[in-house]
Amino acid sequence: MTEIIQDLFEYHQRSKHRVNHYAPGPTGLDWANQPDPFREFRGAPQTKLPLAADSLVTRYNDVRAGILPPPCRFDVDTLGILFELSLGLSAWKSYGGKRWALRCNPSSGNLHPTEAYILCPQLPGLAAGVYHYLSRDHVLEKRAAVDDPRWTQAFSGKGVLIGISSIYWREAWKYGMRAWRYCQH
Repeated sequence: MTEIIQDLFEYHQRSKHRVNHYAPGPTGLDWANQPDPFREFRGAPQTKLPLAADSLVTRYNDVRAGILPPPCRFDVDTLGILFELSLGLSAWKSYGGKRWALRCNPSSGNLHPTEAYILCPQLPGLAAGVYHYLSRDHVLEKRAAVDDPRWTQAFSGKGVLIGISSIYWREAWKYGMRAWRYCQH
């Protein structure tokens, strides 16, 4: 067994729940250090995405039955639908004076470590660049503008790249050593 495989196996053994007890974890929650559920790049230029999923002609049951929507181009509207249905907010809840968001993507403890970035050529309504999706406001935050023509050539008119990352601390704050497991979905 390679060293990496051995390390993974040992992590699994140390961090798994057992029949007679839970895996090791924090003994309490440090509410003063609760992670922010939304990564935001303050001051970054923002592009508002439309909330347009309700206007889709093809419904989920149709897709399940093999009835696919017609092809469409990538633009701000289609990116808005993509993010709305995959990583967007599905509801706001409140109780006891506290308010929190629910999202379309699953998350242990509603901590949502997953963040999305898009790398794109110039699209209708969006300049070429690297953007972060801020689900709270349903906006793309510009992280880098790209003027190099090789950037557009690299995409060859074939779409965009979406990168997914995890903020480990959001899970570790509550789940301790098991956090890595919850970031691997």
